[in-house]
Amino acid sequence: MDPKWWHKSVVYQIYPKSFYDANNDGTGDIQGITDKLDYLQALGIDIIWICPVNRSPMADNGYDISDYYEIAPEFGTNEQFEQLIGEADRRGIKIMMDLVINHTSDEHPWFIVSRSGKDNPKRDWYIWREPKQGREPNNWASYFSGSAWEFDSLTGEYYLHLYSKQQPDLNWENQQMREEIYRVIRYWAEKGVKGFRFDVISKLSKHQDFPDVPDVEEGSYALGRRYYLDGPRIHEFMKEIHQVYEPYDIVTVGETSGVTIENARLYTEPSRKELDMVFQFDHMAVDAGPYPAGKWEVSPFRFLEFKEIMSRWQKGLHGIGWNSLYWSNHDQPRAVSRFGNDGKYRVKSAKMLATCLHLMQGTPYIYQGEEIGMTNVKFESIEDYNDIELLNMYKENLQKGHTHEELMQKIWAKGRDNARTPMQWDDGEHAGFSQSSPWLKVNPNYKHINVKTAIADPDSLFYYYKRLIGLRKDSEYSDVIVYGSYDLLFASHPRLYIYKRSHMDKTLVVICNFFDQTETIDVKDELHYKEIQYVIGNGDVTIPGEDGSLSLSPYECMVYEID
Repeated sequence: MDPKWWHKSVVYQIYPKSFYDANNDGTGDIQGITDKLDYLQALGIDIIWICPVNRSPMADNGYDISDYYEIAPEFGTNEQFEQLIGEADRRGIKIMMDLVINHTSDEHPWFIVSRSGKDNPKRDWYIWREPKQGREPNNWASYFSGSAWEFDSLTGEYYLHLYSKQQPDLNWENQQMREEIYRVIRYWAEKGVKGFRFDVISKLSKHQDFPDVPDVEEGSYALGRRYYLDGPRIHEFMKEIHQVYEPYDIVTVGETSGVTIENARLYTEPSRKELDMVFQFDHMAVDAGPYPAGKWEVSPFRFLEFKEIMSRWQKGLHGIGWNSLYWSNHDQPRAVSRFGNDGKYRVKSAKMLATCLHLMQGTPYIYQGEEIGMTNVKFESIEDYNDIELLNMYKENLQKGHTHEELMQKIWAKGRDNARTPMQWDDGEHAGFSQSSPWLKVNPNYKHINVKTAIADPDSLFYYYKRLIGLRKDSEYSDVIVYGSYDLLFASHPRLYIYKRSHMDKTLVVICNFFDQTETIDVKDELHYKEIQYVIGNGDVTIPGEDGSLSLSPYECMVYEID
């Protein structure tokens, strides 16, 4: 694989509403990101992925864009965004912009014109269909509950919205619409943006007969994923998009829920010129039931399945495409609460999770606050929550007879607002995020979990992340971490995740205990080493005994170089 500038990079994801509020209006902003660039530089990251900052009515916190060329006033101005690009570049940091091009806001001028009449030239920029027997054109469900179709009385037709009714889907069959999207991409690339994260990109191409999902009870709705995930023209569209940004030496990642390894290879194989990497979500389902309703099930962590999934993706894309490595993002619960232990072993388990992920092949993504071990939150009142998906789920299930207490348990474990509480900068009022009341309440544990405390402690999670980043970027182990092969060891062990990375004359072994009990294993026969050297870990520096026995305390991890 030809080396790329971003192969050794580490990405830091920012949810701007919750990162830092520079003008003290209760909402994070672009100036707030600029103000904290020195902190991010100290951490060692290379790329900042910023969730959408384009103008939006914020029905879905910015993922409903009403103007692709303007920064939302809540976040600042175009000039401030350009200043951020410049200041970040001065520190060796690139900006990755979040672009939502599957749908727009229903307040976007394109849609306002499209819905004004059937004869309007932009009518076909969105997906309109006539009623079918007095009802929706098909039985597809929205990801945010209910039908994926909304009736418009002005023209007597329905428009498609895979998400909220305020987010009408664009019609990618229309070449004029596509060209306008490509103009948007060029505009921001010319401004100096060096990366794009494409939201729900695998859903652009829909089967044009829009069939019903079979075997669905009459009057009910079901996700039509088979008719729009990796649809019939998706790779054609991806190649078109690549041609637009290729002259700018930009890195791209696509959000591709439901993607198979076979399709991920098509998306990411460099010679095909589509995407640089994709986000897959298989490992995000190992503590849930069948999608979509099962997302809200609070299920035990299926650890062996998790190891199999991660290993399948490591092996499946090696030498062909490129992996995205993540535990958390703006749509997922906090990693340490979900896969670690956010109580007694919070810091130790967070270090273990970071080690397990950052030593794999691919590009690691750190979600804001992950580097200080921020946790899920348990607000008692539903009124304290903001997320549209969460609130719709609560309302719909309350009407079905579920209790408030039962639904809050699900929200505390799985709700997206777990990731969206304000960044915890210090132990002062509002966690140093703002001098005004934040748009979403701060997690009460900010008094002891915050950046100020982390930076003051040389053994903190922050400095551990810094060490992991350094190993990837600037150490004798860089090449084996970035380009090495991957092999799972002790595959059937119920509590330990052990894997090997090899490249040329270097071999690393990563050993992680995912549970709260001590484990002892014999590694001599499996590792076949003559010499062994400790590289990094979250406990005392240890090496296996002469008999090959190795003991790991709860949530302990260790990385060895072996010969």
